[in-house]
Amino acid sequence: MLSYDINQTLTRVGHGTPAGELLRRYWQPVAAEAELTPETPKLRVRALCEDLVLFRDGQGRFGLVEEQCCHRSASLFYGFVEDDGIRCPYHGWKFDAAGACLDQPFEPKVSPLKEHVRQHAYPVQALGGMIWAYLGPAPAPLLPRWEQLLRADGERRIFILPVIECNWLQIMENSCDPCHTYYLHAHTLTLKGKDRAGAYHYRPIEKLNFELVEEPNWIGVRKQRVYGGDQAEEEDGHPVIFPNFLLSPQREHIVMHMRLPVDDTHTKIFRYQFTPNNDGQDEPQPNIVPCEQVLPLKNEDGVYHMNSFASHDAMAWETQGPITDRGRENLGTTDAGIALYRRLLREQIQRVQNGEDPKGLIRDAALNDVIRIEVSTGQRRMAREIAKA
Repeated sequence: MLSYDINQTLTRVGHGTPAGELLRRYWQPVAAEAELTPETPKLRVRALCEDLVLFRDGQGRFGLVEEQCCHRSASLFYGFVEDDGIRCPYHGWKFDAAGACLDQPFEPKVSPLKEHVRQHAYPVQALGGMIWAYLGPAPAPLLPRWEQLLRADGERRIFILPVIECNWLQIMENSCDPCHTYYLHAHTLTLKGKDRAGAYHYRPIEKLNFELVEEPNWIGVRKQRVYGGDQAEEEDGHPVIFPNFLLSPQREHIVMHMRLPVDDTHTKIFRYQFTPNNDGQDEPQPNIVPCEQVLPLKNEDGVYHMNSFASHDAMAWETQGPITDRGRENLGTTDAGIALYRRLLREQIQRVQNGEDPKGLIRDAALNDVIRIEVSTGQRRMAREIAKA
């Protein structure tokens, strides 16, 4: 149970809010690189309560700028992407990827105004087919080089879910709750005649273990299930990567769930999926990682269809309310991971308020060659056994 004030502290993500200032210290996923093409070189992005425009100029450079032009506040989303920047559709002021004003067509050539105005912009990098933005104070930490973004011994794909209509923390707390998979996923699918899809999780859970992991280049909560019954198994576990990622084995895939807090009551999820091949040898990779939009999680009547893990999760997250009232909850022993994550979140918020870096940032390139995290392999094994049956 949390008080109203603490709940506000942990959930609100706008400028100046405790959690918002913390989240701005980490690089955030804002789009898949495949979403920007020569035909559609710009994209509206809402992140941490800010309305932004992402674009790729004619030289291939990415920019992320405030949507409203600093001249007269018209939307730059309707602007013209040119070789060296984006031009406002209202009066033609042009800005480069860093926000510097390059052109003011109707101002006197001797006017110093161009040197004094600047469109608010954020640093942007592309890595592994994703576009990342840093919305915090300088200097920015290094963009983490997660192994899944770099591996070539298999296939990488990006799936973008429909925007989830709830606060980001509800989603992260679900990721610290490993026992929900029995009923929410496996039991639901079994009742729908899709028992193979949930078979791995449809086993009695005899024990849950949670561990706070603090490595030089990441921090998080590792979860482990110990299954009993005819197919007893002790998992190696997999982690919630602080503050807003989940690295999880899913059947034959390894999936990094990247959760972007859009604002206080909406979250965008990128499901970055890597499927290892059988021989472990590198294979040719596409220039741009393929990307696709996940189908709606509700039916035509606006009811969750409950035919997929994604629909199950959205139901569990969204039906708690836009920002759940944690003052009415009653946590059990299986919720120890949630309590551990909340404590970590409060501690890192306090570090930022004290003027310190939160944990998990990388400022030493020697720690950022490849960040490799091992996860359980049982799901991959069972998926192969089921495929052979």
